[in-house]
Parts: sequence; C-alpha cells; structure tokens
Amino acid sequence: MPRQHPLFSVITPSRGDRPRALAQAIASVRTAAEQAAQGLPPGGVEMLVGYDGVRGPRNGPQGEPAPDFVRFFDLPRDGNFGNAIRQALLKAARGRFVLFVDDDNALTSEAFNIYLQGLEHEMQIGRIDVSRAFDKPFLPEDITEEMPALMPGDKPGSVLIRQGNIDPLCLCLSRELVCVRCDGWRGEGGYESDYLNILRYSRRAHSVRQTAQLVGIYDAGCGLDDAGLNPRQHLLAGPKSRKDTP
Repeated sequence: MPRQHPLFSVITPSRGDRPRALAQAIASVRTAAEQAAQGLPPGGVEMLVGYDGVRGPRNGPQGEPAPDFVRFFDLPRDGNFGNAIRQALLKAARGRFVLFVDDDNALTSEAFNIYLQGLEHEMQIGRIDVSRAFDKPFLPEDITEEMPALMPGDKPGSVLIRQGNIDPLCLCLSRELVCVRCDGWRGEGGYESDYLNILRYSRRAHSVRQTAQLVGIYDAGCGLDDAGLNPRQHLLAGPKSRKDTP
C-alpha cells in the first residue's frame, strides 16, 4: 500500500549547535500534532531538519531517538542565513502545506488545530509570541481578531506584511503556492529574504486567512544551548551568555 503523503511539512534549518533548542522545537511539533490528531490523517505531519554544512545530531539532548516523523538532511554549507537550506528542504517536502519553524523557535500546542480550520486558503497568517526577543508581545501587531479571508484582486495581507511585522513562523502556506507559483524560497535578500519571500507569497496567494490566535513562540529555545546563540541573542542575554566569560 503506497505511503500517504503528510498534510503538513515543517521546514527547519539548523546550524547543528542548538541540540536542546532543536529538541524543544521537535517536541512542540509533536505536541501540536497530538493535539490535532482527530483532524489529521495518519502520518499527517512531517518535519524536515536540514543541517547547514555539518552532520548534526539525530536524537534529543538526552540521547533519546528522534520521533519517526522527523527526517534529517546534512546539506552543503549555506552561509546565507539558511536560505539555501530552506529551498532544499522544500524540494524534499511532501506535504500539501508547509510551515517554517527554525531550530530555536516552537509551535504552540494549538497550531495545527488552528490551521486545520482554514485549509481552503493558500496562505494563513497567525500571531506569534515575540516577547523573548523584542520589546513587544506579538507579531504581526495589527491582528486584533479573527479576520475574514481576502479575495483574489485584493492585496492579501498588505496591512500585515511589512518589514519587522511578520516572520515565517507566522505562516501556513500551500505547497503549490510556494513551490510551483513562487519557485520555493529565494535567498537574494540575505537576512531580509524572510520578508521578501513572504511578500512574494502574499502577492501570488489566491486567498489569505488572518487570525489573532497564537501559533508560534519566537526564540523559544534561546539560552538552552550556550554555543547556539546568534548575535542578537548574545546582546539580549548579556556577557554571562558567553562561554569565555568567567
């Protein structure tokens, strides 16, 4: 009997130096899938972890095996903020919809249940908790309540989609939109590629659902792995976060 394709593919680039944060991200996907089990088909979620130029760990921080819904890829060094990693993982993804969860982020337990309510839409935009990283509680800032879908001819998400107001963690996107009509994930903007790709997806999406419900936690794994802090996290954590500090 042929294996059924998953409904959701979770795309996760990783530098390989955040094993505890990655384990937490994987656990968050598993919990969200368990919470949505009644609405998901068998094998309804897959998670693709792409290591950036290293052979990364295949298990949790205590050595426990990774869940069987996770697939690991050791990919060539990107050097462009994980953009090429995301593109490679999108090519391997089999789900009808894709989510982007970096290795130091997490889904909320209700994320898949929330997205299951809007599968008729090519682009779903939810709210994420960014209080661990920024001086604001949530992104996007303009979502205040459940909003109606936008129709073709409108500018989907135009109010929400601007630099600094949205992150890939906010999104659930149809794979046909991302991989067929938008050629996957482009890295021409370097660090700003997140915004440029989201803007392109929104312009080509036929319908968009916007909801104030919480779907993700940004920087959920910050501080779990001392070696895995990025420059912004180092500044927020202060000198005690550095290994060379007495």
